[in-house]
Amino acid sequence: MSKLVTIYGGSGFVGRYIARRMAKKGWRVRVAVRRPNEALHVKPYGAVGQVEPVLCNIRNEASVRAAMAGADAVVNCVGTFDRGGKNNFAAVQAEAPGRIARFAAEAGVKTLVHLSAIGADVNGASLYAQSKGVGEAAVLAAFPTAMILRPSVIFGTEDQFFNRFAAMSRMGPVLPVVGAETRFQPVHVDDVAQAAVKGVLGGAQGIYELGGPEVATFRALMVKMLGIIRRRRLVLNIPFFAARIMATGLDFASALTLGLFPNKMLTRDQVTSLGADNVVSPGAKGFADLGIVPVDMDAVLPEYLWCYRPSGQYAAIKESAKNLRKA
Repeated sequence: MSKLVTIYGGSGFVGRYIARRMAKKGWRVRVAVRRPNEALHVKPYGAVGQVEPVLCNIRNEASVRAAMAGADAVVNCVGTFDRGGKNNFAAVQAEAPGRIARFAAEAGVKTLVHLSAIGADVNGASLYAQSKGVGEAAVLAAFPTAMILRPSVIFGTEDQFFNRFAAMSRMGPVLPVVGAETRFQPVHVDDVAQAAVKGVLGGAQGIYELGGPEVATFRALMVKMLGIIRRRRLVLNIPFFAARIMATGLDFASALTLGLFPNKMLTRDQVTSLGADNVVSPGAKGFADLGIVPVDMDAVLPEYLWCYRPSGQYAAIKESAKNLRKA
């Protein structure tokens, strides 16, 4: 019988790419998610019955154990940007990783891969970074041979980075950003998936920081994105002091509604996070150590950002028509 991997959060942005690659390797893939009926898109990644979504709440020990039963390998892709609610930083990124790693060790799982983030640090400036750091420490304490992946901002067809700002650019002549000079090293989602597969197959362990071939400021990334979608916009940097005031007001408004209208625009913790560069640390293990050559943004962004162009799918045709000679 083929081997089995359980991927917690396997229907999400990164998880689905790992699931697809593991299915191509011939593994059975169990996708552990809160809402299996919303994860049916993973089933066609393999043969009939090869990829199956199952119900799992990572805050519930019995649920985590059941999803892991019989697995040869485990991948944890669950993360959150929500500070409040039941699925907050502490529950999802600090406590759950240790729970998964502990049960994996007890069950005799051979390999474990945990998806973290660059900047993870128990003493980090933001609560997000702190929760990621606590989660990493818990994973390594329970499963010392685990592979931990720390990607920079991840881009790809379903991303919430370039897609979000491209959509915002359609609303007016100004594109506001916080931390315009903060540096990022965007990495393609499938490159992260390749790295995870290396860990599942037992080819790597320890901490790897993953960044693409280009390091650029937030402003430069927005200029690149605007060029691809053929829109002229002023990239306006919002000073950190002003951003903190805005985020405080938005967080307060969310609190007044008791979380019924969560702050999805800008939180105080996000402002804090944007104050630090998000690039691979000097000397850190990365793609080169895994034998992976990361994809350049310019080769991928046009493939999914074209829909934000003023002429959408017809932009290239209209541009080409301009070169036609008049009779």
